[in-house]
Amino acid sequence: MYLDRRLEDDRDYTLNLFKPNNDACASWLGRKPPRSVIYVSFGSMAELPAQQMAELAAALSHNRHRYNFLWIIRESEMPKLPLEFITSTSEDECGLILPWCSQLEVLRHDSIGGFLTHCGLNSVLEAICVGVPLVAVPQWTDQPTNAKYVEDVWGTGLRARPNKDGLVGREELGLCIEEVMEGEKGKVIRENVKKWKNLAIEAMDEGGSSDRNIDEFVAKLSSSCK
Repeated sequence: MYLDRRLEDDRDYTLNLFKPNNDACASWLGRKPPRSVIYVSFGSMAELPAQQMAELAAALSHNRHRYNFLWIIRESEMPKLPLEFITSTSEDECGLILPWCSQLEVLRHDSIGGFLTHCGLNSVLEAICVGVPLVAVPQWTDQPTNAKYVEDVWGTGLRARPNKDGLVGREELGLCIEEVMEGEKGKVIRENVKKWKNLAIEAMDEGGSSDRNIDEFVAKLSSSCK
C-alpha cells in the first residue's frame, strides 16, 4: 500500500494496537511546511524514566520555534511529563501531543522531516521504506543493534548517546535533531534513506526479491498440503 500501490483495493492500514486520533493528526500536520516536523514515538511497550521524558521535553521545547514536533505518548506515560511542558504545548501550535497515531500515515506525510525513535524494528523499517531519517534512542532487546545498523551500516540516521547517568541529555538530543533536520550529515543521511526507500520499492514490486520470496513461500505451502 505504501510502496507500489499495486493492489487497488488496498486503501487503508488498519493495524493499530490503540485507537489513533487520525483527524487531529492529519489536520495539524496539514498546517505545517514540508520537512518541518520531528516525529517522536517510543512505540507500544517502551517505558521511559521520568527524567528521560523531562530531557526529551526540554530538547523539543528549546527547538520548537525551529522545528515543529509531534510526540506520541501513551496515556499510561503522560503523568511523567513536566506539567509546564504540557501547558506550553497545549497553547503553542508548534507542538502536538497525542496518545496514538497511524504511524505510516504520519511518516509518509510531506511535513515530516525526521523520526526520533526507540528503534523497534517495525518503526525502523517503516521509516526507511517511506524515506524518513532517524534519530535513534534505543531502549532494550534488539533496539541497540537496530540503532547500530541505522547509524553505521545503512547510514539512515544518528544515534543519540546517553551520558554517564544513562540518560540521553537535552543537549545531545537537540544536536542530533538539528543535524538530521538540516545539518551536513543530515543531507548525506537523507540521500541514503532515499536509496534504501528505492531498494524497498524495487524489492516489493512485481518480480522483486520480496515479491518472489512470498510466491515461493506460498508455493511450498501449497505443495506440502497436497
